[in-house]
Amino acid sequence: MKLLRVGAPGRERPAALDPAGRLVDLSGLVSDIDGAFLDGDGIEEVRAAVQGGGLPLADPTARIGAPVARPGKVVCVGLNYFDHAAEVGAKPPAEPVLFLKASNTVVGPNDQVLIPRGSRKTDWEVELAVVIGRTARYLTSPAEALACVAGYTISNDLSEREFQLERGGQWDKGKSCETFNPLGPWLVTPDEVPDPQQLGLRCSINGILRQDGNTKNMIFGVAEIVHYVSQFMVLEPGDVINTGTPAGVALGMPDPKPYLRGGDMIEIEIDGLGRQRQPVGTA
Repeated sequence: MKLLRVGAPGRERPAALDPAGRLVDLSGLVSDIDGAFLDGDGIEEVRAAVQGGGLPLADPTARIGAPVARPGKVVCVGLNYFDHAAEVGAKPPAEPVLFLKASNTVVGPNDQVLIPRGSRKTDWEVELAVVIGRTARYLTSPAEALACVAGYTISNDLSEREFQLERGGQWDKGKSCETFNPLGPWLVTPDEVPDPQQLGLRCSINGILRQDGNTKNMIFGVAEIVHYVSQFMVLEPGDVINTGTPAGVALGMPDPKPYLRGGDMIEIEIDGLGRQRQPVGTA
C-alpha cells in the first residue's frame, strides 16, 4: 500500500492510492500518518478500507507533503555505499557512521530546497529512507529488525559540505539547514518492497544524471542498520532512518565541483517508491 499526506504545509490530510491508482482521502478514518497511527493496527485497518472501496477521492492536484508527520528524529547513516566511500577518498567504515538530522528539515518531496545563507557547497544525496512502525530497543538480531519497519520512502539528504567538513565540530551543522530533507512522495509498506537491498536509485540535476546506484551496494543493509541503531538509541514509531547515498555527489567530482545553485532543479527516484522534483532557491 502507498500512503501519503496532501495539502498545504501544516494542514496535510492523510491519503492513499487505491487499487486503481486514484488518490483517496483517509481523514475520515485517521487523523494523520504519524507514530500513533503506525504503532498499532492503523495500516491494516486503512488497507481494508481502501481495498473495500467507497472512500472519498482527494484532490489529485494538491501539494504532497512528507508521508509521515514530523518525525521524532531523523537518524542518518554516513558513508554507507562502497562506491560513495571510494569517490570521497574514505575507507569503508567497520561500523555504521551515525548522525542525527533536525526533524524540522523534513519537507514535502516537491517543495523548494533553499541554499543556506553563506553556502558555497550545497550537495544532493538520494537515499532510501526507512520509517519505523514499532519501538525498536536493543533488538537481538538483524532478522528481528525488519518487523519494526512500517515502510520505505525516498529521502534527499541534502548537505552543505563546507559547514559539514570545514567548520569544525560534528556533521550536524551541514545537515540540518532548513528544507534539507525532502521526504516522499509515498510511504510504501513492506509487502510492496520484498527486498530493500534490490532497489535502483537515481538523481539528476538540471536533467543531467548524477547518481545511478542500487541498494545492493550498501555496506550495511537495512536490517543491520535498524538492529545496530537500536543498540544506541530507542527508535520509536514515526522515526526516519536515512540509509546513505551512492556515488555521484558533487563532493566526489573533480573541481570545479557542480554544487547546487539557485535556479537548479533536482529530480530523484527509487524503484517502486516514486519520484521527487525540487526547485532550488535561496534562503
